[in-house]
Amino acid sequence: MNKKIITVIVALLAIIGLVLAFMAMTVDPDDKIAASGAASPLVSYSLVLLGITAVVTVLGSLFSLLKNPAALKKAIMGLVVLSVVLLVSYLLANSDQVMDATSINILANEGSSVSKLTSTGIIFSGLLMLVAGLFFVWDLLKGLVKS
Repeated sequence: MNKKIITVIVALLAIIGLVLAFMAMTVDPDDKIAASGAASPLVSYSLVLLGITAVVTVLGSLFSLLKNPAALKKAIMGLVVLSVVLLVSYLLANSDQVMDATSINILANEGSSVSKLTSTGIIFSGLLMLVAGLFFVWDLLKGLVKS
């Protein structure tokens, strides 16, 4: 029964999307105002579907974690580890001036919180990449030893 209801809902959402896409495609592309007006409902519809999908995914994951205490414990430990890595990244970050890719425009002045957070994000990404690489090598070596 649930499978039929889900199939009907997905079919209705697809039909609505196709109608909105058809309406956007039938507008004269040279008329910028009409094209914008026809595309706007399609973009809004897509954003609403994205939001609904994100909410359903997060709630489904949370309910799944609440039903399985072992998985919840692992998830909390993962969040704790990520928080520690983020804290280390923040402590290692500097607050130097941030420039754009052309090194012409200043994006964040020296000593600003944006500069500090930018450095934190860069260091955090690097540390996560390092940890992922170490786990990859560890798993590779473990697989070689087993075989």
